[in-house]
Amino acid sequence: MTRITIDPITRLEGHGKIEIFLDEAGDVANTYFQIPELRGFERFCVGRPVEEMPLLTNRICGVCPEAHHMAAAKAADAVYGVEPPSAAKKLRELLYMGFYFTDHTTHFYALGGPDFVMGPDAPVAERNILGVIHKVGLEIGGKVIQARKYGHTIVEMLGGRKVHPCTSIPGGVTKGLTEAERVEIEQMGRWGIAFAQFSLQLFSDIVLGNPVYLDLILGDIYTHRTHYIGLVDAQNRVNFYDGRVSVVDPDGKRLGKYGPDEYNDWIAERVEPWTYLKFPYLKKVGWKGFTDGKESGIYMATPLSRLNAADGMATPLAQEQYQKFYETLGGKPVHQRLATHWARLIELLYAAERLVELATDEEITSPHIHTVPTKTPTEGVGIVEAPRGTLTHHYWTDERGILTKVNLIVGTTNNYAPISMSIKKAAQSLIHKDTEVNEGLLNMVEMAFRAYDPCFGCATHSLPGQMPLEVAIRDAAGEPVRVLRQHC
Repeated sequence: MTRITIDPITRLEGHGKIEIFLDEAGDVANTYFQIPELRGFERFCVGRPVEEMPLLTNRICGVCPEAHHMAAAKAADAVYGVEPPSAAKKLRELLYMGFYFTDHTTHFYALGGPDFVMGPDAPVAERNILGVIHKVGLEIGGKVIQARKYGHTIVEMLGGRKVHPCTSIPGGVTKGLTEAERVEIEQMGRWGIAFAQFSLQLFSDIVLGNPVYLDLILGDIYTHRTHYIGLVDAQNRVNFYDGRVSVVDPDGKRLGKYGPDEYNDWIAERVEPWTYLKFPYLKKVGWKGFTDGKESGIYMATPLSRLNAADGMATPLAQEQYQKFYETLGGKPVHQRLATHWARLIELLYAAERLVELATDEEITSPHIHTVPTKTPTEGVGIVEAPRGTLTHHYWTDERGILTKVNLIVGTTNNYAPISMSIKKAAQSLIHKDTEVNEGLLNMVEMAFRAYDPCFGCATHSLPGQMPLEVAIRDAAGEPVRVLRQHC
């Protein structure tokens, strides 16, 4: 059996590799998407005071610390049974919109976008953010840098730091917003709306306007019919910070919605010995292996998933794009995974619009930003939508608020099973007998996971296997003499 290895995989957060095995006929027999790193945050958080979790868990990742900060803060609120003041909730969400704006900008222009702007088979040295800027112009590159700067400025202004915010505590936040800061944030948000609209037009011109790319999006290579989940508000519109998790089946039928304290009734987790990631699935449907369809409990949690699981967007310009999205792609739900890049830009616009809404809310500068907890701490769950998917923090404490158990289901963990399926299907569709397996073709296999914008440093919290180790012994000429392997 022939073995093809893509190691390391590129343009993602974290580390991983793809193993492709060909049968005797030269066709793909199987693929494995392996994550060899282990972080173990669930374990070493035990014994810490729960109020430290918004600070501690945001160290899981330097890409999306704000998501863990918010989920941890909401879980800590629940542990103490305390309701933050309305202004505190809005300040948290305002910070979160600044983070979302930066994160989605980064993925489109630096991680996912090069595959379309430069082309899937462009030289690897050009298929990156520098290649994108060279092709679309320095002016656009400047806008991308400005977008990231504004997002980080908002996070620092509200959260205390550009990375790893430190403002949220059980019952609220530690810092309010001045009028001068509010005005500055509003101005940045209005600029952000224009930038998001520009990005959507760029996508329309370069991707939707290219028949080859459109066929790639709508084709079968990157298509899977799975369930979808995502937070929605009371009107079933997309919400990143608060709400209930909507669950829809591959036909778009809503199976139900669950609150944070009900997630365990809906989500179960499976482990496999060949990876450090867990495989969540819908408990009410069941695990049927790595297969899609209504009978399989595998679900997706991404920007595309959030749009599929909702009835619309909560801001007017994003809602217009939402309607255009489904009109163009043939109605709901959309199963083509590469369409996630378009969905991400619709969310970019929503984040900018929502940012302006919050910045112009008369309550946003209120000094009432904290409720002192008075109840005995016990157990609590917090859920937010990380850019990569639904993020769940579940904490158990003793009566002093010391953590006794922690469970984290992060966005990428939700998507591990569909990512694995997408990689296998892409490989089987692209690699056959006598196929020239070149770098461009393997990049198209990588595109299968890149649409999910995975973060594996965030996601690797399970310990079902052993740490792999490989030692190569070479002679003076550099030739291998012996290779020692442990758990590889």
